[in-house]
Amino acid sequence: MDIKLHYLERGEGFPIVLLHGNGGSSAYFSHQMDALSSDYRVLAVDTRGHGQSPRGETPFTLCRFAEDLKGFLDERGIGRAHLLGFSDGANIALLFALRYPGYVEKLILNGGNLHPSGVKRCITIPIILAHGLASFLERFGRKAALVREMLELMVNQPDIKPHELKELIMPVLVIAGTNDLILESHTRLIASSLPNSTLVFIRGGHFIAAKQSEEFNRTVLSFLSADDHTAAVQ
Repeated sequence: MDIKLHYLERGEGFPIVLLHGNGGSSAYFSHQMDALSSDYRVLAVDTRGHGQSPRGETPFTLCRFAEDLKGFLDERGIGRAHLLGFSDGANIALLFALRYPGYVEKLILNGGNLHPSGVKRCITIPIILAHGLASFLERFGRKAALVREMLELMVNQPDIKPHELKELIMPVLVIAGTNDLILESHTRLIASSLPNSTLVFIRGGHFIAAKQSEEFNRTVLSFLSADDHTAAVQ
């Protein structure tokens, strides 16, 4: 890996890695660090070009971020962990699990999507327009190029086929807000495509981990502590 990822670490025990969303940082999980670190070794990572992690020179893609995560785990001798990803972080976690399933004990996907079409149109249309503007302006300055790169993650990525998910046999919690930016039908598609999934909706929007943190944390901890996991799509 050509860069060193910045991260926050707290607690001891079995590792759980937290992956934030587009344009965010590990600080997004401020309401999860204490709750999870009572029982787990929590590592909240700033992905490439986000937070305090450098951009580096390699392609700026979700697949690259998944490879960065493998390097991050290997550097620390972590051969197996729980992954909790929010939004683009959920997409990174899913891409990582598809490439390296042996590393993943349990997977938590919060507000993720398989394809940009899974996001509500009222959200994607402004993003597409902003991406077009940034693509035009980047010829005049580096700042616009960085904005274009960030928006491109949502305009063209990810591209995961539902049938690919059948390969993931680890327990998966699919969790979203009742008024999420992701279409409810798309969230249900993700859950129904996974062989061993639990689907939970929490009343709220896309940012339930921050705004409904107590219920979110209870749901996550209950899922992680269950020894005998039974798929239950609601």
